[in-house]
Amino acid sequence: MPQVNPQILVWARETAGLGIDEAAKSLQLGGARQSGPDVLGVYEQGTKAPSRALLLKMAKVYRRPLLTFYLQQPPVKSERGEDFRTLPGGREFESAPKLDALVRDVFVRQRLVRSILEDTDEAEPLNFVGSITLAQPVDYAAKVICKRLSFDLNEFRRKKTVEESFNYIRGLTEKLGVFVLLIGSLGTHHTALSTDVFRGFALAEKVAPFIVVNDQDAKVAWSFTLLHELAHIWLGRTGLSGADFEQKIEQFCNDIASEILLPEAEMDELQKLGGDRHEVISAISEFASRRKVSRALVVYRLLKRRQIDRKQWSEFTDEFRRSWEAERAKKKEQAADAGGPNYYVVKRHRVGNALVEVTRRAIAEGFVTPTKAGRILGVRPTNVQALVGAA
Repeated sequence: MPQVNPQILVWARETAGLGIDEAAKSLQLGGARQSGPDVLGVYEQGTKAPSRALLLKMAKVYRRPLLTFYLQQPPVKSERGEDFRTLPGGREFESAPKLDALVRDVFVRQRLVRSILEDTDEAEPLNFVGSITLAQPVDYAAKVICKRLSFDLNEFRRKKTVEESFNYIRGLTEKLGVFVLLIGSLGTHHTALSTDVFRGFALAEKVAPFIVVNDQDAKVAWSFTLLHELAHIWLGRTGLSGADFEQKIEQFCNDIASEILLPEAEMDELQKLGGDRHEVISAISEFASRRKVSRALVVYRLLKRRQIDRKQWSEFTDEFRRSWEAERAKKKEQAADAGGPNYYVVKRHRVGNALVEVTRRAIAEGFVTPTKAGRILGVRPTNVQALVGAA
């Protein structure tokens, strides 16, 4: 069996965001004679070579392919694209390993899909990727995107729920050749990434561009995030987006998404917004609800119009977030009592119809193995057939 460089073991653990104690516990190392951290230390110092069985455990716990452990040296840090986020101090270090794993996974999926499209002669470069610049007016960019999408604001608002409204935009986006995924964790609630860490991710490739929307966010915010990331695709700028908008590019993408979902002219209805705080929040809530947008988007618009200042904007968004978190906790309790929906239906919704369909066709035509299909869809190979057949 090939030798394993102990530096790889240390690198894999650290990039998974695990201390030696936590890793040893997850790997179920140690016993009466020697503690788990001491056992792991022996392997990481090169005193003893790990068995294949242990390497398989490490691959699972550290979220790395088995072959990674046979590299001669730790690889160079993976590329995330640009980082458009502004995070509180310490948050980046705390969340980086999980976020890196999520982004790594998206890059792998995109490469596999692109390969399928190339093999099936469907790899048409999308000419809208990178077709606008920050120098162009927001209203012009918004019109260009709406026209290419064939987006109808009235149709968006006619949907019964905000999730149906999101599905409408998602469907139009996927028809263009952009894959839209809902991902906010590495598969368990322990690995969930809050919207403080990231809201969305755009992989602006000419062939098979990908958009990730953090599904840990409120559903009413998904449409805005999707359009924000779509603006990144139009700019040709791969990268991560956060909740803030300090960078010029984030303001630009926010303003495009805002103009599409909530045209400036409609904000005049709130021109004389007044009364006590309860009345103001009630007016904002009713205004947002009728338009299938979040209250956070409305107050962002009010901030841009200088009807409120940055301090008031922050107070409103904090209050809206607390309200949503309380509502989400209540719904989780109700869902636990009632039982959840079918696993495959949920999974299909998260990966999107476009990704499921391209994978289904590739399997049927023999262009992809069940293992690679599982990697694309984020499921085990044994679950692929059930997923591509889910209604």
